[in-house]
Formats: sequence, structure tokens, C-alpha cells
Amino acid sequence: MIPPGETIGILGGGQLGRMIAVAAAQLGYRCHIFAPEADSIAAEVSAAFTCADWHDAEALARFAADCAVVTYEFENVPVAPLLQLGDTVLHPHPRALETAQDRLNEKTFVTDLGGAPAPFAPVDSAADLDAAIAAIGAPGILKTRRDGYDGKGQWRIMTAEDARGLDLPAKPLIYEGFVNFFAEFSVILCRGEDGDIRYFDSAQNIHEGGILSLSTVPASAEVEAQVPAARELAARVADALGYVGVLTLEFFATRDGPVFNEMAPRVHNSGHWTIEGAVTSQFENHVRAICGLPLGGTGLAARAVEMRNLIGDEAHDWPAILSDPANHLHLYGKAAARPGRKMGHVTRLTFD
Repeated sequence: MIPPGETIGILGGGQLGRMIAVAAAQLGYRCHIFAPEADSIAAEVSAAFTCADWHDAEALARFAADCAVVTYEFENVPVAPLLQLGDTVLHPHPRALETAQDRLNEKTFVTDLGGAPAPFAPVDSAADLDAAIAAIGAPGILKTRRDGYDGKGQWRIMTAEDARGLDLPAKPLIYEGFVNFFAEFSVILCRGEDGDIRYFDSAQNIHEGGILSLSTVPASAEVEAQVPAARELAARVADALGYVGVLTLEFFATRDGPVFNEMAPRVHNSGHWTIEGAVTSQFENHVRAICGLPLGGTGLAARAVEMRNLIGDEAHDWPAILSDPANHLHLYGKAAARPGRKMGHVTRLTFD
């Protein structure tokens, strides 16, 4: 057990790291951010900041030596440097990063555990893409196997003709069949070192342009009926990885049951509602888990909760948002409100 007063290292300097650091401070911990970008909104609320390249072994070792435990706030941290940290306590284990960073490995891993993703096939050439479309059919989505997020690195293919002459990037890809779904939802769990698992209520999610727009809890009755099966799969994933911390799996709700979409080995945008809307937030429970503390309750703190992302210029509406006393506004402190950029979120609780 890591007592309050110790330092938690966070790999990554964005808004998730910022919210982890705030939760950690409330429990009496210091946080030390490591990120290659000098402009870090997580560092603004932390006790220390190391700005260095992921592959700067000396800087990473000095950072790790200052920390009682190290975690990460996004899944694209390179794994190789982390494997050189020796006795550093790192939660979740890098095997979770290795699994989530490659969509082909991720879907194969989940399939082997009994999960049901959309049909998929690796694509390394135009011929592979033609073969994948012939085997799986169209419409479908072509994605980069690594580094894509918020709809980036994706190409929708409606017919086989759409693939003709497509300028494929020189990187591994994956083709996924189209899923006929009626809703999207996420399973967010927290697993302690002792294997204790706590689930947050599953949010029903709406995406616009590949970016999460709205999360509502509780989900519809049709979605809630699929949550138990999705939770069972999420638990198998967490146990197989020996996972410690918050883990998220995203699903499509279909007439044939939940279809796995992707996993995120970290706290998740669709769980931001838990800051005000749950007994213990996903951020606090992540800190509790990685420090070996007892996990907090995950029940709802209100009858219903709605969380809306503030994308781009929407963050400039903060005066109107704050004029409603029922709103809880979170701005991330980012300097430029670019289109498609998550600038903050607003949460609203309903009690009657």
C-alpha cells in the first residue's frame, strides 16, 4: 500500500492526467507528470513536471525514481522504454498497452476470450483490402492499426468501388465490417491489486464525427439488458491482463447482443460523469487501485446523469453554462479552441 504523501507518476500531460492529478491531490498524493510536450495542462495542477522524449532513458529513469508508482493517461505511450524501468511499480502493466495499441492484437485477444467484435481482417496492401472486402463485405471501415483516436486514421468504405485507387498510408491497417447497432455504450470497471472489481453504471454514448458528444446514465432498458454480458467480457479481459486500475471497453448494442468495439486501458471520456455523478469518481478509484487502497463505491449519486463534451468553440459558452446552477463545468485549460478538440465537459445531475 502506498501511503498519502508519496508521489504518483503520470505518463502523459493531457486532460485525463489533469483529472487524475486533482483526484490524487484530494487523497494527499503529489503527482509528477512526464510528457514530451512542453505545454501540459496536467502539469499545471501537479507538483513536478519532466518534459522529455519518451525514448530519453535517463530522463525517464530519473522520473521513475521520484515516484512510488507510475501510471498513464493515454494508451499511445511507447511500451519499449517502460520495459527498461526495472523495479518501478507500473499500473496498469505494460501488457495492457501492448494489447490496446494494435487494433488487430486487441480484437484477436478479445475474440480468444469469447468476445464478439465486428468481423475483421489485417490489411497491408491494396490486394489485402480487396480480399478483406470480398470476405467481410461492405460497408466497412478501414482503420490504422495504431495511433488512431477520435475518428482519426479511419476511412469509411461503402462499396468495393470506394477502395479502388485509395491512397493507403504506409502503415499496418485493419478492415472491420459494418455493425448494425441501435446504441453505443461503455463498461468502465476498476480492478484492485487483489482482483476486486467494481463497475460503474454503463453510460449510453452518442458520437458525432467520431468524437464522443454525449453520455447519459442510466442507459436505456434495451442497452441495460446487454450490460451483464459486456461486464463479463470486461472482467475476463481485466483478469487475463492482471489489470490494476480503471479499464474501459466500448460496445455496440445490437439485436444479437453486445459487439465489442475497442478497449482503453485508462480512465475514459465516457466516465467523466462520475466526478459528480458517482459515489467515487473513476479518477479517484484509479488512484485508489494503483496505490493499493480499498476501492470506493461506484453507485449513482443522483437518479440520472448527463455529460456533454465541449468541443472547440463550445467551450466559449461557459457564461451561459454557468448561468444554470445545476450544471457542473469542467474546462481543461487548453489555450486554443480548435475544431474537434475537447476543451472541457459539462455534467448535469437529476434528482427528482
